[in-house]
Amino acid sequence: MPELRKDPVIGRWIIISTERGKRPTDFIVEKDTIKGGFCPLCPGNENTTPPEVLSYRQSSPNPNRPGWTLRVVPNKYPALIIEGDINKEGEGIYDKMNGIGAHEVIIETPDHKEAFTHLPKERMIQVFWAVRDRILDLAKDPRFRYVMAFKNFGGAAGASLEHSHSQLIALPILPRMIVSELEGSLSYYKYKERCIFCDIIRQEINLGIRVVCQNEQFISITPWAPRSPFEMWILPKQHTSSYTSGDDASFAALTEIFSESMRRLNVCIPSVPYNFVLHTAPLRAQSLDHFHWHFEIMPKLTMIAGFEWGSGFYINSVPPEDAARFLRDAKLTI
Repeated sequence: MPELRKDPVIGRWIIISTERGKRPTDFIVEKDTIKGGFCPLCPGNENTTPPEVLSYRQSSPNPNRPGWTLRVVPNKYPALIIEGDINKEGEGIYDKMNGIGAHEVIIETPDHKEAFTHLPKERMIQVFWAVRDRILDLAKDPRFRYVMAFKNFGGAAGASLEHSHSQLIALPILPRMIVSELEGSLSYYKYKERCIFCDIIRQEINLGIRVVCQNEQFISITPWAPRSPFEMWILPKQHTSSYTSGDDASFAALTEIFSESMRRLNVCIPSVPYNFVLHTAPLRAQSLDHFHWHFEIMPKLTMIAGFEWGSGFYINSVPPEDAARFLRDAKLTI
């Protein structure tokens, strides 16, 4: 029988459609057509992107030259622009402000054909370092209240370039999803005097049925009320509200768990399009007892149609317990 499940953090309802129950092999994923041609993100083409704001290099200390292993540049076609003032104003009952922000591209590898899921851990960790370093730098701008870090992989997930990359957007306002999580987790904390994410972690470890993998510092789970088949959350086991508070050891552990989670997903559904998004505390916020930073990984396996748009519900054809079992059973190559 289908189930309605309520997300314990923000109260969102999900329909687990057990009548449509699917295995990983039931999903047909069409591989993106390789377009080829000129790539502005490849080494040797640095002059075709805006000047880099960060790079990690093995050779050539000169910026905007080949020799880098990771490079961060402003987006050539930004959603928001960094120049100007916010200028909040009203227009009758409507509010508006200038589209001030920062939009950056993290070029994750110099190899055009290398996918994020196949990055060796010593290079994948650089992606997580770059996110931290750019958030810390963008936090110096008092106009910005939040930095969203995310990745789109595959055309169905919104990727417009084949070369492996992720993005950051600094915003002058808090995203609605983050506000909902802050409000929901604060309400829980006021009632129980505990972090809801910490309680989720403890319960999932005790039950084990929705755990994908874990190490000493991090855990990967399929959440109780997932919006998408094979949705995963990666959370630090110790309470911390800000992603930027991590040290080198914690980023190494994060890389290990992220790499394993993504490789398990790739074994279950090869080349699946996906998005992942970092959920962290607002910029310059003090340590929050009620909020817990985490990554959410969303495979793009279902369409958002009229029912979803009209109701705000999501329909998921794979119970998270089954998804976690498939992911745990995936045979990984060394």
